[in-house]
Amino acid sequence: MADLGAAGATRRRRRATFAAGRGGSLVPMNGASAAACPSAGTAGHSGDTPGQKHGSPETARVNSKSEKHTWRSEKQSDVLSCHKTRESLLSSESGYNNYRGILNWCVVMLILSNARLFLENLLRHGILVDPIQVVSLFLKDPYSWPAACMVIVSNIFIMVALYTERQLSKGSFSEPVGLTIHCINLTVILTFPVAVVLTVPSVTPVGGAFALGIYTIVLLKLYSYRDVNMWCRDLSRAKAKNCPAVKSGDSSKVCYPGNLTIKDMYYFAFAPTLCYELNFPRSPKIRMGFLLRRLVEMLFFTQLLVALTQQWMIPIIQSSMKPLEDMDLSRMMERLLRLAVPNHLLWLMFFYWFFHSSLNFSAELLRFGDRQFYNDWWNAETVTYFWQNWNIPVHKWCLRHFYKPLLRRGFSKIVSQSAVFFLSAFFHEYLVSIPLRMFRLWAFMGMMAQLPLAWFVGNFLHGNYGNAAVWISLIVGQPFAVLMYVHDYYVLRYREDTD
Repeated sequence: MADLGAAGATRRRRRATFAAGRGGSLVPMNGASAAACPSAGTAGHSGDTPGQKHGSPETARVNSKSEKHTWRSEKQSDVLSCHKTRESLLSSESGYNNYRGILNWCVVMLILSNARLFLENLLRHGILVDPIQVVSLFLKDPYSWPAACMVIVSNIFIMVALYTERQLSKGSFSEPVGLTIHCINLTVILTFPVAVVLTVPSVTPVGGAFALGIYTIVLLKLYSYRDVNMWCRDLSRAKAKNCPAVKSGDSSKVCYPGNLTIKDMYYFAFAPTLCYELNFPRSPKIRMGFLLRRLVEMLFFTQLLVALTQQWMIPIIQSSMKPLEDMDLSRMMERLLRLAVPNHLLWLMFFYWFFHSSLNFSAELLRFGDRQFYNDWWNAETVTYFWQNWNIPVHKWCLRHFYKPLLRRGFSKIVSQSAVFFLSAFFHEYLVSIPLRMFRLWAFMGMMAQLPLAWFVGNFLHGNYGNAAVWISLIVGQPFAVLMYVHDYYVLRYREDTD
């Protein structure tokens, strides 16, 4: 009977457990977790389950109930509502700025469209690339190298400037005498290559442009050399111990007149800068890997520029002569737009070749530390910002030796800026008209037209509109000047030959 009573008690406990499970959830017999019972009477059955710990099952049931309720509430809110107050991604108010995919799409479309044009060019004209023809652009006679001879002669003017500064530092020359010699030297630098190009028939347009470019660089460098040494003499007369660039107790720094040496002069002559200093920033060593990469880029882009010019530019220019002669405005506009794409691509490649590859190559070779040869001109929202940032060496020279001296003499900013643009327009025309042996002032007028364009863009166009205006002026303005010069050169040279 005792066994039957024990069995009955066991069955009653099992029924109680299952009954509780129907009201909440099943409870394991080891008592590790408890059922979530909605009635308060569940607590009365806690003592029937062996092995339970007082307090912890209740806490677990409450937490589980609250978590499930929260989850169910969130799920219900997601089901009932799927909208929020949000802006479209392409709206300026959204704050979205990750357009990397669109930029990649633009690059792909640009590549595909230019690939089609290149294929059309090949089918129409065949392969026009001729490396041998490039040599004829520099030399008419292989035994006569007038452009190279002019570059060698420029060393005379460099030595004259160094000798004059040495005599001024010793007091052998007075300041008026030294100024006169410098003025004569700079004037001869400006006029001597002009006389040679215009009088020597064997000078080609490309060779003449190269020689005139070298002489222009020498002119600007020697002007800066004269100014800085004059400033150092003025400081010495004011009983300053050293120039501002010299730190007391630093023997590695050069002070005036210790800088007046041939080594210092020719380092400045070959350095990728137009502004002279007594102590240039120097890099610790020459990085051969960096140097070789820049050299490979220079060789690659040189070949690419020549190939694209022969294959793409020249056929378009040749086909533009007839519309220009007939003054067919619609055909002229069509040729202008056709020329704009290859001309702009060549200009971008030239920018990378010269301002990044070539200048970094010479800077690395000379351990020249200041490598800021350009800034983010592609983000320019004004014409002024573009001209200040696309050619940093020239901008530094104009700011240091032309713009600020004009301000110190009492000229206004508008007059000083106009004078800078006038100087730039003069040298643009100087480097184009003299080698072509004709004076049409297209480059000069194009540069001077930047003044009203800068005023208009700066006052009426802002942000992306200003940046678009800058790009349009670069893409359309340059091929227009190219067409004008090529047309005039064609009429002046080949029309005379046929007559």
